[in-house]
Amino acid sequence: MEFSAQQIAGVLNGTIEGNADIKITKLSKIEEGVPGSISFLANPAYTQYIYDTQASLVIVNKDFAPTAPIAATLIRVESAAAAFAKLLEMYNQVKLNKTGVSKQAYISDSAKVGSNIYAGEFAVVSDNAVIGNNVKIYPQVYIGDNVTIGDNTTLFAGVKIYSDCVVGKDCIIHSGTVIGSDGFRFEPQNEGNTKVPQIGNVVIEDDVEIGANCAIDRATLGSTILRKGVKFDNLVHIAHNVEIGENCYIAAANVVAGSTRIGKRCMFSGQVGIVGHLQIADDTIITAQSGISKSITKPGQVFMGSPAFDANKYRKAFIHFRNLDSIVERVTKLEKQTQQ
Repeated sequence: MEFSAQQIAGVLNGTIEGNADIKITKLSKIEEGVPGSISFLANPAYTQYIYDTQASLVIVNKDFAPTAPIAATLIRVESAAAAFAKLLEMYNQVKLNKTGVSKQAYISDSAKVGSNIYAGEFAVVSDNAVIGNNVKIYPQVYIGDNVTIGDNTTLFAGVKIYSDCVVGKDCIIHSGTVIGSDGFRFEPQNEGNTKVPQIGNVVIEDDVEIGANCAIDRATLGSTILRKGVKFDNLVHIAHNVEIGENCYIAAANVVAGSTRIGKRCMFSGQVGIVGHLQIADDTIITAQSGISKSITKPGQVFMGSPAFDANKYRKAFIHFRNLDSIVERVTKLEKQTQQ
């Protein structure tokens, strides 16, 4: 891909200072710029790099005032950070704009496939699946029987979606993620544990992004549900019959046990564990490595620790945790004094 400074300035509604015809073929960080690349300067801490960067084109704020000569061509915009983010989005769209069905892909005769799809090598679309328009199915993706995939959704390489699951529009599911594997449920018997069949499914609503190597279990009955706008990091495990509310953000290595209901707009940091059959209120924030063992019923609280409790109380208690040895020594000394 090659663009001129003039073309880029037009897209960003910016003003050029320098060579408007210079050609750009790649993006770079300002401190690692090379000829033919475009970068940006938004954080004042990086200003030093603009004077010796090898990048051919740099996006800067309108009010940027250089204190020394700059070799690169500049594009002045209202917000360099926002403009570069827009450029990254456009670059990504072009890079990922794949179309066509590989001869090595398999699409069942009974599947319904929309227009302008991409299906890479060894992708499988099984019986009675419904694939929307502009869907991207990367190599080695498996889509099971009766699965529905909404318009403009991207399934990166190696995603597996078991039968009867539903994925909405404008979703992104990253490599290695499994949607609809069996929930972990067994009934103890005298001769061992008997597996309980998992005959439900997973429903993922629109505009959901799921990171790499996540596991979303199918429901025993009914559906495991990820509501609109949910965003998962990598290595998240959601158990059977869980419901995640709209616009929740869940960081890496979170585990939510079966039948728990998460409210809207919750934010969980890394390595949070939540036991089953709980209710988590809207706007709850849970800090890293916390363990939730009881329902949270009041919206907008922050929890910390394992088992977790109110973060402000936890911080105060932590002062005493750190001084526990000295507190014990003082108590022991007082006990000895009272026994004399």
